[in-house]
Amino acid sequence: MDWLTENKIPVGDAAEAVFDWIANNFEVVLDGISSVGEKLIEGILWVLQSPPELLVIAFFVAVTWALQRSWKVSLFVALGFLFVLNQDYWEETTESLTLVLSACIVCMGIGVPIGIAAAHRPKLYAAIRPVLDLMQTLPTFVYLIPAIVFFGIGMVPGLMATVIFVLPAPIRLTYLGIASTPPALTEAARAFGATNSQLLWKVEMPSALPQIMAGLNQTIMLSLSMVVIAALVGADGLGVPVVRALNSVNAALGFESGFVIVVVAIMLDRILNVGARK
Repeated sequence: MDWLTENKIPVGDAAEAVFDWIANNFEVVLDGISSVGEKLIEGILWVLQSPPELLVIAFFVAVTWALQRSWKVSLFVALGFLFVLNQDYWEETTESLTLVLSACIVCMGIGVPIGIAAAHRPKLYAAIRPVLDLMQTLPTFVYLIPAIVFFGIGMVPGLMATVIFVLPAPIRLTYLGIASTPPALTEAARAFGATNSQLLWKVEMPSALPQIMAGLNQTIMLSLSMVVIAALVGADGLGVPVVRALNSVNAALGFESGFVIVVVAIMLDRILNVGARK
């Protein structure tokens, strides 16, 4: 079988050539994306870090109450953030939340329109489905390579790698929600003379809202799962102490920072679990 391995298909070389070509020919576009990403990250980071910590916690508790109407969930969120303060991980937590919220804004802003378009055009969904499969199954560490090539080291490459990894979730769930709109509702709206725009905003979007919210939840959870990986390309946040603990074999630091990540993940899940509200 040596003849088969000697004539290896140059998958890696082709990918490297594509990355180099993009980096050399789209420098202005990449610089623009990097600039926008930096401004977005800086803005969210300023909002989370400038006010007093207790004021930020009160804001998250108020959002939780507005979404859940549950004093138990609101109390859990308050205690969770107080635990983060107690462990002295407030700065790292706000940095991770900045990365998560930035990725959420980008992914939902891109994913929801693509999901709507794919639901209305089956051929479009058939065309992008293999790409979505590739984006979801490719090992997450592989995304770091083009992120570094295109954007260097820092929060922006971490954001871009997170967006590529997370983007299929809102696209698929939005597609599922729009495509699952009951035909009876669509036919009734058409019978009353609804335009395509009215059909989308008054029938399909309300019907698909649970799936879209599930996409938002998945977007945030998957973004948080990239925190440690993004730290490998210089992104600040809770992944930094985890990587530091791994390099120094510090079990105490690793468990401490890892437990904080778990607490933050559970809080975000409870805040956004709108469907569970009683």
